[in-house]
Amino acid sequence: MADSVDPTARAEELRALIEHHNVLYHQQDAPEISDAEYDALVRELLALEEEYPDLRTPDSPTQKVGAAPSALFAPVEHRTPMMSLDNAMNFDELVAWGKRLERLVSEDISFVCELKIDGVAMSLLYENGVYKRAATRGDGRVGEDVTPNVATIAVIPERLSVDDVPAVLEVRGEVYMPTAAFEELNRRQEAAGQRLFANARNSGAGSLRQKDPKITASRELSFFCYQVGAIEGGPRFTTHSETLEYLRDVGFPVNPEIRTVTGLDAVYEFCQHWEQHRHDLGYEIDGVVVKVDNLAQRAEMGSTSKAPRWAIAYKFPPEERTTLLKNIMVSIGRTGKATPFAMLEPVFVGGSTVGLATLHNEDQVALKDVRPGDTVIVRKAGDVIPEVVGPVLSLRPKGLKPWKFPTKCNACGGPLVRLEGESDTFCTNVECPQQQWARIAHFASRGAMDIEGLGERSLSTFLNEKLLADVGDIYTLDFERIGQLEGFGEISVRNLRTAIEASKQRPLANLLVGLGIRHLGGTGSQVLARALGHLDRIMEASEEEIAAVEGIGPTIAKSVHEFFANPGNREVIAKLRAAGVNVEGPAAPDEPQTLAGMSIVVTGTLEGLSREAAEEAIKARGGKSPGSVSKKTTAVVVGEAPGAAKLTKAQELGVPILDEAAFTHLLETGELPAVD
Repeated sequence: MADSVDPTARAEELRALIEHHNVLYHQQDAPEISDAEYDALVRELLALEEEYPDLRTPDSPTQKVGAAPSALFAPVEHRTPMMSLDNAMNFDELVAWGKRLERLVSEDISFVCELKIDGVAMSLLYENGVYKRAATRGDGRVGEDVTPNVATIAVIPERLSVDDVPAVLEVRGEVYMPTAAFEELNRRQEAAGQRLFANARNSGAGSLRQKDPKITASRELSFFCYQVGAIEGGPRFTTHSETLEYLRDVGFPVNPEIRTVTGLDAVYEFCQHWEQHRHDLGYEIDGVVVKVDNLAQRAEMGSTSKAPRWAIAYKFPPEERTTLLKNIMVSIGRTGKATPFAMLEPVFVGGSTVGLATLHNEDQVALKDVRPGDTVIVRKAGDVIPEVVGPVLSLRPKGLKPWKFPTKCNACGGPLVRLEGESDTFCTNVECPQQQWARIAHFASRGAMDIEGLGERSLSTFLNEKLLADVGDIYTLDFERIGQLEGFGEISVRNLRTAIEASKQRPLANLLVGLGIRHLGGTGSQVLARALGHLDRIMEASEEEIAAVEGIGPTIAKSVHEFFANPGNREVIAKLRAAGVNVEGPAAPDEPQTLAGMSIVVTGTLEGLSREAAEEAIKARGGKSPGSVSKKTTAVVVGEAPGAAKLTKAQELGVPILDEAAFTHLLETGELPAVD
């Protein structure tokens, strides 16, 4: 990293960018950047956190999975977390992963290679062989209940075709839109004079999130399962390939291209083959998922906070095309940040037709030296907006002048200012209509107050009509006047009024997200709401008191304190309070804090509690439940089939090892058993 770059500031910037793109991808099905760009942001942040461990925070996106579920659907808590996957971009990274595994187990390792379907991760729950529920991954812990919609997918069985059915079977897989179905959908859209969908992945995700299952049914979605999430009362398995055979036998669709191989050379051959033949398939793939086949070895390898160590996603390189850069424009965000973006001659690349690409900031445009009128290389991975790599200089027309960053905001005419030492440029006019629009749009978005109907067109109209100036004005909108505006009928006005009224009951964490406090993301908002319990206490807390909350670092604390110290922000809060918006957080925990200050590791299967329930019980009593054993570990709770590595580490360090009975005693009393 260049000496001039402040690692703390860059880490904060990366976290904000990744959180932003997580919401766009997982909640709104409207990604702005390619998988390759997103992966690069995450990898840069991971590298920073490795080099500067103090920068790693509990709410960092490197420690989390996906994004919080949308409020459009009922929440579903997964029986076991739906984790993410670490990535390998080339053979060297694949080999490095394999060597890490060899250090964890002594036996030879067989691998299962599966095509990485570019769709939406899904959990299906069957009870006594009957389909009961479907849920998206969400943030890995809580997903969205999409049961009626998934029930319309023809290949998903209503009942399992086996006599001796498990009492409970959770199956995980990928819902996707086949290429033919996507093309037919766009043909129907075109015939009806409606907009075309950009790509199969987003079309499939959007189809799942319809309120009317009939719309989902009309989109011809499909499904491949790839994992048993949980099974009770069914057969026991020793390998992953056995579980896939079982799933196929009881009626689930399993991808026919799955192979079990020995050695990473064979894994790489499989990856190379499908990288070359990815377009021969009737569905989109963006890589290969490689998994350890032996389930006992998996248990020994364990997981990090967000991904299993025994699996990795080998990502295919992004595809590239050339197209005309028609213009470079600048958008103004809710903080006033001015971001340049490329307007392209539409080009089909990476599975979708692309017309826009981000250029990040002034320095990036200058570094790449792209100019309106250039033929540019556009790089696209998956089905998201691409990046402009650079110009094809041999095709540059004579006389093209370098692009210069504008000095005035195109929305308000105010000056655009680049602060000393910053790479970003800002419109400093807080009353800039584009900033107002962006702030209100963020407040109304799914990840915040989730006000359906308060979209781009409505907001622009309300701002132009002087009906809105800030988020507090949402709750005093003049609906009689709105009803007189063009495009607003009785039903749309009534629906908007209902959505605004419903938003008043959103959790305090959603309100904190909606306020757009710099550096404070969804996880940090939940932590603050849970710890302090009321907006008043957050507003009146000192910077030191906020920083003392576990999971809230000094940077977030400073930002939160400064936000609420601002008189203008307090005026907005007063409007929200007067409107009856919920400002109270979740109740304080009822459990006695018997484990305060303790760190308890759980390994293996307990009879009375699932591992997740055991970890929650520890946390509810004030303790921590990390995934690895260290000198700071108070005790290790051992169930059936524990991880050998954790058990060995505990023995080496002399950490107390507890059975389930001793664990129950510890929960109740906070006391470790006496040593004889």
